[in-house]
Amino acid sequence: QVRLVESGGGSVQAGGSLRLSCEVSGDTGRSRCMGWFRQYPGQEREGVAGMFTHLSRSYYVDSVKGRFAISQSELKNTLYLQMDRLKPEDTAMYYCAAGSSCLHPLNKDSGYTHWGQGTQVTVSS
Repeated sequence: QVRLVESGGGSVQAGGSLRLSCEVSGDTGRSRCMGWFRQYPGQEREGVAGMFTHLSRSYYVDSVKGRFAISQSELKNTLYLQMDRLKPEDTAMYYCAAGSSCLHPLNKDSGYTHWGQGTQVTVSS
């Protein structure tokens, strides 16, 4: 069983930065697919950044390319999302997800089996 706990959300002004962390416990070695998703009120979760951990290959939604960076700790027990040059439209609840395999790391329906409880990010203009 894998457990995910996010932290690092908060309020920031446009142009600022935040770093989200996702502590991963349990059978971390089987989480070959990990990602960050966000959800706006009344909408489905969308993939923001994801990676095939065994390939060290990362993917980003176009709206965050060049501003966000996903990474993993050396012990693979923490997933990070560095968010720079934040915009008001980045305001959302952010979730960490993990799966033993997935078709694509940005697709929430492609194999993710574990989700964190979410952390709120609010960016003011």
